[in-house]
Amino acid sequence: MAPPKAPDSTRRSDRSRRAIYDAALALVGETGYAKTTIEGIAARAGVGKQTIYRWWPSKAAVLMEAFLDLAARQAAEAAEAAGGEAAGGEAAGAGATDAAGTGIPDTGDLAADLKLVLRATVDELNDPAAAAPTRALTAEGIVDPALGAQFVERLLDPQIQLYVTRLRAAQDAGEVRADIDPRTALELLIAPLTHRWLLRTLPLTHAYADEIVDYALRGLSPRP
Repeated sequence: MAPPKAPDSTRRSDRSRRAIYDAALALVGETGYAKTTIEGIAARAGVGKQTIYRWWPSKAAVLMEAFLDLAARQAAEAAEAAGGEAAGGEAAGAGATDAAGTGIPDTGDLAADLKLVLRATVDELNDPAAAAPTRALTAEGIVDPALGAQFVERLLDPQIQLYVTRLRAAQDAGEVRADIDPRTALELLIAPLTHRWLLRTLPLTHAYADEIVDYALRGLSPRP
């Protein structure tokens, strides 16, 4: 009789990590960052709290990693969806994968590229799976400077750099004035979305994303 196979500790660890990520995001969305605890995450995930402490030094570290994992999964899903459209004979958007976080497309049409990525951002902000925990962490980052710095460094800065890279390419192509600062210019694009989403002033829609691009580019384009 063949000896029984030993349990695969790697697969077990992966399952535990996934359960912890899902539990952390769910709890912070349901109860807010302040009321989310390591003990609560462990109970929701069905693991011992020492398992969490063995892998992460703090609650903030768990949530940061859970957010990064969520972003990676969203990017993979967008890439798969884009591939499916291409296989079906439709013109898959060059930025479907890029809009999810691996780079903003450069088709030679700056307005179209920015509208694509801002529409993808609207979809992400309107996704209940991401919206509640993102809102909770954003709010907590305002009153907790250390958490806010982590949020910016690990989640926002990489996305911001994608806009900077695309706007610099547009400058090189003569689509954008040479005297503009890309880091400032990108705020004309993403700040209105963030303001409307965070304060819930009006619905966040694709049409609004398109308007932002049109309005911003009128100020960034070369002057006759």
